[in-house]
Amino acid sequence: MTDIAATTVPPDRLAFLSAGGALARAMLGLDHKRSPLGPPADWPAALKAVVGFMLPSKAEIVLFWGQDYLALYNDAYAPTIGSKHPGALGRPARENWSELWDDLEPLLKQVRETGETYTAKDRPFVLSRGAGVEQVYFDISYQAVRDEAGDVAGVLCIVAETTRRVTAERRLQFLVELSDRTRAIGDPETVKGVVAALIGERLGADRAGYAEIADDGRSFSVARDWTAPGVPSLAGRHDLLAFGETIAEDLRAGRVIRIEDVAADPASSAAFGAIGVAANVAAPLMKDGRCVAVLYVHAMTPRRWSDDEVALVAEAAERTWSAVARARADRAAVENERRFEAIANSIDQMIWSTRPDGFHDYYNDRWYEFTGVPYGSTDGEEWNGMFHPDDQERAWTVWRRSLETGEPYHIEYRLRHRTGAYRWVIGRAQCARDASGEIVRWYGTCTDVNDLKRAEAALRELNETLETRVAEGVAEREQMAEALRQAQKMEALGQLTGGVAHDFNNLLQVVVGNLEILQRNLPEDAARLRRSAANALIGANRAATLTQRLLAFSRRQPLAPQPVMANALVTGMAELLTRTLGETIEFETVQGAGLWRVEADPNQLENAILNLAVNARDAMPEGGKLTIETSNAHIDHAYAAEHAEVKVGQYVVISVSDTGLGMARETVERAFEPFFTTKEVGKGTGLGLSMVYGFVKQSGGHLKLYSEPGEGTTVKIYLPRLMGEGHEETATAADLVPDGSSSETILVTEDDDDVRMYSVDALRELGYRVLEAHDAASALRLLERQEGRVDLLFTDVVLAGGVNGQELAARARALRPGLKVLFTTGYARNAIVHHGRLDPGVELITKPFTYADLAVRVREVLDGRPGRSKG
Repeated sequence: MTDIAATTVPPDRLAFLSAGGALARAMLGLDHKRSPLGPPADWPAALKAVVGFMLPSKAEIVLFWGQDYLALYNDAYAPTIGSKHPGALGRPARENWSELWDDLEPLLKQVRETGETYTAKDRPFVLSRGAGVEQVYFDISYQAVRDEAGDVAGVLCIVAETTRRVTAERRLQFLVELSDRTRAIGDPETVKGVVAALIGERLGADRAGYAEIADDGRSFSVARDWTAPGVPSLAGRHDLLAFGETIAEDLRAGRVIRIEDVAADPASSAAFGAIGVAANVAAPLMKDGRCVAVLYVHAMTPRRWSDDEVALVAEAAERTWSAVARARADRAAVENERRFEAIANSIDQMIWSTRPDGFHDYYNDRWYEFTGVPYGSTDGEEWNGMFHPDDQERAWTVWRRSLETGEPYHIEYRLRHRTGAYRWVIGRAQCARDASGEIVRWYGTCTDVNDLKRAEAALRELNETLETRVAEGVAEREQMAEALRQAQKMEALGQLTGGVAHDFNNLLQVVVGNLEILQRNLPEDAARLRRSAANALIGANRAATLTQRLLAFSRRQPLAPQPVMANALVTGMAELLTRTLGETIEFETVQGAGLWRVEADPNQLENAILNLAVNARDAMPEGGKLTIETSNAHIDHAYAAEHAEVKVGQYVVISVSDTGLGMARETVERAFEPFFTTKEVGKGTGLGLSMVYGFVKQSGGHLKLYSEPGEGTTVKIYLPRLMGEGHEETATAADLVPDGSSSETILVTEDDDDVRMYSVDALRELGYRVLEAHDAASALRLLERQEGRVDLLFTDVVLAGGVNGQELAARARALRPGLKVLFTTGYARNAIVHHGRLDPGVELITKPFTYADLAVRVREVLDGRPGRSKG
């Protein structure tokens, strides 16, 4: 290299190079052939000054001078550009920095044109230093250099490479992210997939995955991998030896494989080519001296892998194995816990578990079902609060001794049940030890033995009071047998009356209906005939009443219950009762304050009170006093246990008391039997009290009779209190016979020809347009063919042909939505009456009905006004 002293140039012209150094000597060798700058002696003074400042500096400095950005730099900068030196010295920058010129030139141009300094920290560049293009990072400061005229003549760049620090930080950041992303994952395959995606995207690869090496080391399998768009997955099983023995041996030895162009290795190029790989990094995972897995990264085109990238893959592989191992352990622990919980929750016993120090941290579902406490609320020492106060210290003492000695835990104590009561349980626990004999856990159970304890106590009591209990048991069985006989008698009578009621009421309907027609059409002067028709109608109505009483006693009458205030109902009956009792009987009501509401059929309740009043009147032939009293009452368990079909609860009591003759005990016991009467022949049917009994029982109530000869009689009606909201319906007076209109059409469906003929004639007489059908099929055909409006379906509940009235109504409404329906029946069975009550929304008129009854009910249904079902 040329020395300043050896040149013929005056020393003062080269004094700026006197600092020496390799780059000073290199600059002395520049001439017009090597650089557009020419010899250093001829350089402008401004350039010489900057170079003289730059050469001795320890900082990495490069100067880009002139329009072509001719490069001059110092000794500290030369290693930064690698193989570009010394060829880049004095040459235009675009010749040697071509790989990053599109990025570098705008920065240099900005400083030249604005004169402003540009700085940046960790500025990324893509730089070639002779071994391929690589990503590098610099702290940079680009500032303008001005000539003698003050114009910007060059750009001085002071740089410090930060590539190692930046890549180390980013590698660490990536590995932290990898750990964070995989820490909470419990599935090993998901862990592999997440790592593959992170490493593949980080390195800009085409495929990345995790391969499990077979035990024989000859093959590998991939469950899932990450691929760039359009790149096929490598999932499946593959032959490892197909990639060459060298690669297999390197993996077995734990060496990382780095291939930048598989074409350079004929032994493996075919196998890699088959899966579309041109470049590859594979980091083996070694456990117990064996390669168990490989984290691979593939590129579909040749590429240079930096040392940092290879190190990143190797470290990610190691962390992946740790994450996979942790996930497998977590999954195994979860599976073990699930199996334990499945077993623990599949048995009837309460199961619990504690840490070695006795801290309770697990209870099965049976524990929480038994105690009723929230999940987790008895963890730790809180479980002791579930014991009976008298048992807590004893239970703690036994438990502490087991914890100290490792002895099995066994004790009986009382545990609080979810009902608040304490029940006896047996507590047992056994410790589990590890291989060294240390206690690692306690597992325990609680067995409910309260029933056994009660049985033992009951057995002791039974042995002590055996004779008394035998007598009580015999009496109870006799009472139950009597109740069964009564129920069977009621059921038999119900079946009998129910079977007769339908046909009998149809016959009565024809009789009553035609007698009414006869009455309406007889001349006013035919007094004898009118009187005969009236007497016949009275007899028919008595027959109908007899049928209704039989149905009431057998609990088969259809009820339409609603909220009722008993005080108001009794007050409303006062005038009727006064007339019924006559002048010789004093009548008084005593109404309880704050009386509860009941739910009952008001018509039937009035009939029941009236029947009791009539019976009382007949028991006082010489006169006396009748008192009706209302009050609230509560039936307790003791009373309910002594009376069949009586439930514990709150009731409203309506008491009807007289000062009459009274009854002997034998008469009281038979008073509610149907057809039983002490009256003379022709004075009573024996169904009055039976009807009251049946109605009260059907309403969910209770009937009690108190009587002694010469002391009078009291009958108490107990009706259950109505809880919740509800409004009492007020009956409104209706017109005696409201007329219909020919614009309103009624379809009558009745299988009894005589009843149908009467119903059709009566409705037409009322002014309605009437269609008629003898069964459901005929009625449905009429509805399908009828073009005009049909306002009301008036149908019998029991029809011939297999389809009853309720089913007909449903099908008819499907054809004509909004069609109104009025049912009629002599005996409803279960079609529209369930548990003795009309189904909600059902309108009913029972047979036999009068012309006026029919007129009112039809009008109510057509007008949409609520009406009480006539029954």
